[in-house]
Amino acid sequence: QVQLVESGGGLVQAGGSLRLSCAASGSAFSANSMGWYRQAPGKQRDLVARITSGGSTNYADSVKGRFTISRDNAKNTVYLQMNSLKLEDTALYYCNVKGKRWPSSTISDYWGQGTQVTVYS
Repeated sequence: QVQLVESGGGLVQAGGSLRLSCAASGSAFSANSMGWYRQAPGKQRDLVARITSGGSTNYADSVKGRFTISRDNAKNTVYLQMNSLKLEDTALYYCNVKGKRWPSSTISDYWGQGTQVTVYS
């Protein structure tokens, strides 16, 4: 079984920073792309940032220049450094990992439980 453990959410004043982490664990598990999504109350879950196993990244327009996604392949861990946080960044942030477990070649989708980020003025 593959588990995603998220950490790093919390309460922060506008303009501040937070760093989210998500570690994927499971025997013989290999992560392909890893990313973060967020969902505010009453809204749909949207992509924030994603990074491939090769290090290519893409970001939502609303976070470009403020958020940075990175990963440690040896640890199957993805990070989201969030700077210059705004009130509108308040949401439940979910880690998403697409990966496979040896010997299967099937790539499956895995989700974390979510970590709350609340930005106040």
